[in-house]
Amino acid sequence: MRLPLQITFRQMEPSAALEARIRALAARLDRFSAHIMSCHVTVEAPHQHQRQGQLFEVHIDLKVPRGELVARREHRARPGHADVYVALRDAFRAVRRQLEDYEREQRLEIKHHEPPQQGRVAEVYPAEDFGRIASGDGRSIYFHRHSVLGEDFEHLTTGTPVRFVEEPGDHGPQASTVHVESRGAPRL
Repeated sequence: MRLPLQITFRQMEPSAALEARIRALAARLDRFSAHIMSCHVTVEAPHQHQRQGQLFEVHIDLKVPRGELVARREHRARPGHADVYVALRDAFRAVRRQLEDYEREQRLEIKHHEPPQQGRVAEVYPAEDFGRIASGDGRSIYFHRHSVLGEDFEHLTTGTPVRFVEEPGDHGPQASTVHVESRGAPRL
């Protein structure tokens, strides 16, 4: 870890071996992100009046740009936390997963889905397996037979209301998914 690591022991004596393990696990986090600004690890022993079945708690707070990642592994959650090294391992795994999610989001790998647009079928060419949609803003959007959900392609006519998801295509905008909207009851 490039930045100073803060380690706190509560209700227990500091342990050189445990501190070395915390430093090694914290250093591994650098492989997942170069954006860690600070790391604070707290290891807490159970109250002294509990002699058998003592379960350790480990808290990890990571500061990253525009946020904080927190992993808390409390004794109530895992009976295996009678071993401080197991509690430590679980807490670092949890914060690592959060850090991986944070990094994916920073790289925009998490897709943010746009809501489907609405339009009407402007042209349909069944023999060529494609058509065009007139979008709400007046653009012409290409779609292929395979983009139409279900078996509705055969029933498309000019003016059929549709919802669609637009994406860039080789020759301009295209609809990746086309859903035929129900026309509702006929008007009298």
